[in-house]
Amino acid sequence: MTRPAGTSGQPVALEPVGKGNRAAIRALELLPEQQGFVASNAESLAEARQDDEAIARAVVAAGRVVGFLMYSAPEDDDEAIIYRFMIDRREQGKGLGRAAVAKALEEIARLSHVRRVLICYEPENEAARRLYAGFGFVEQGLDQDDEMIAVLELGG
Repeated sequence: MTRPAGTSGQPVALEPVGKGNRAAIRALELLPEQQGFVASNAESLAEARQDDEAIARAVVAAGRVVGFLMYSAPEDDDEAIIYRFMIDRREQGKGLGRAAVAKALEEIARLSHVRRVLICYEPENEAARRLYAGFGFVEQGLDQDDEMIAVLELGG
């Protein structure tokens, strides 16, 4: 069996955030040059506890938490938005980010009300731009926070 280009041979899973993985998510780190691109995982976990629409996921590979992702998909809207995503600095460059985004898109596509997925990122984050463009996300411009918004229309 062949795997998609740019993905590792490791299977990746998205797991709900809970007591068993919260500390591991907080311990994840970005490279120094990535620090300004995404809110800290501690901030994101606190936000997820306050926001009923936030869906937080641990990115797990080989039984270890290697990343964090958060999205929302309100039932009264046909859009989902991925607004937090990171892979630990020690795990980058292995295709885990690409595999995690693919898993997130699969999970979101199973929600029958969602027709498009939005993703936001800092415009200077070239790695994110390339990653999301590889899935077919099309940049729409900057939002009120000066973050790039890109949209993926789901088939069907």
